[in-house]
Amino acid sequence: MRTDLFDFELPEAAIALHPASPRDSARMLVVPEGGGPFGDRGVRDLPGLLRSGDALVFNDTRVIPAALEGVRRRGDLTANVALTLIERLGANRWRALARPAKRLQPGDRLHFGHSGEMCMQGALDGTVEARGDAGEVDVAFDLSGPDLDAAIAAVGEMPLPPYIAGKRGVEAADRADYQTVYAAHDGAVAAPTAGLHFTPELFEALAARGIEKHFVTLHVGAGTFLPVKAEDTSGHKMHSEWGEVSAETVAELKAARARGGRIVAVGTTSLRLLESASVSGELEPFSGSTDIFITPGYRFRSVDVLMTNFHLPRSTLFMLVSAFAGLERMQAAYAHAIAQGYRFYSYGDSSLLFRAD
Repeated sequence: MRTDLFDFELPEAAIALHPASPRDSARMLVVPEGGGPFGDRGVRDLPGLLRSGDALVFNDTRVIPAALEGVRRRGDLTANVALTLIERLGANRWRALARPAKRLQPGDRLHFGHSGEMCMQGALDGTVEARGDAGEVDVAFDLSGPDLDAAIAAVGEMPLPPYIAGKRGVEAADRADYQTVYAAHDGAVAAPTAGLHFTPELFEALAARGIEKHFVTLHVGAGTFLPVKAEDTSGHKMHSEWGEVSAETVAELKAARARGGRIVAVGTTSLRLLESASVSGELEPFSGSTDIFITPGYRFRSVDVLMTNFHLPRSTLFMLVSAFAGLERMQAAYAHAIAQGYRFYSYGDSSLLFRAD
C-alpha cells in the first residue's frame, strides 16, 4: 500500500510533553466496532467499557536509561558525543545510535559519567568497533554483564522519544513517568506507552469488575520511532525486537477465550507479540525475535480489542491500528481526536479500539 495513505496533519500543540497526572486521568477515545459513534471517555472508564471475563495483556518490559552523553577521545583530540543504546549484542557490547555519528570511527575511545574530570568513579568507558551507514555504531564497553548494567543505570538518562527530547530536556520525573508501574524485565529503550496510564487504583477497579490481567515481555527498540521512508509499505524493513510469551500465559488466555472473554492488548507491543506467537493460527508459547509488520489486510488471530495511544503520521503503528479498526475509520478517529484536543504520542491520551471484522 502507498505510505501516503497513512499521512495526516497534526498541530504541534497536540504533542504531549508531559504525562497526565495522575496517570489514569488521561482521556480515552473509544472506537467501537460496526461503525458506531466515537466515545469521548477517560482511562478510568475502562472497567465499564469491558466485560467480566475479558483478559488484559500487558507488556512488562522495563525501560533502561539508554541515553548516554560523554566525550570521544582520539589521540589528543576530544569531541562531545551522545549515544542511544538500541540493541544488546553481547555481555559487553551494544549497538547504539550516535549523534553526531560522523565524529566516530572504529578504535575511538568513549567516556561517559566522568563529570568532566575524567575520574574513574562512576565511569563508563568503551571502544567503537564499527560504524554503520544509518548513524549506528557498535561499542565494546570495558565493563560486562551486571557491572555494565549497573553503570548504564548510574550514568544514563531515560531515552525520551525524539518528538519530546527535541522540545525539552530530560527531567528527573521522567525516570518514573516513562516507566509503567508494573515494569519487571530490563531491556527496552522505549516505553510500552499504552501501559503508562495504569495505576494500582485502576487495577483494583478492573479486578472488581472480573477483568483478568496477564503479562508478556517485548523489549521495545528505538526502531519504533523510525519513519517509513519507502513510498510503498512493501519496501519497508521492520526493526526486530525480542519477546516472550510463556506457556502459562498462553494457557490462561486460551481459557479466558474459551469462557467467552475477549483478549485485550494493552499497547501495540503486546498485540505484535501475541500475533507473532500465533503464526500457526493458534496462540502458542513464544521466545525469540519478531519483526512482524502489520498493515491493512492482515488477519488478526489472537487480539479482539486494542488499547493504545495516538501515533505518528506514516508510522508503522498508525498502519497497525488502521489494519485493526479500518483505515477510513482510523482516519476519521484521528481527525476527531485532533478536533477535540486529545494529546498525542507517548505522554498523550489513549484510545480503545474494537476490531473491525
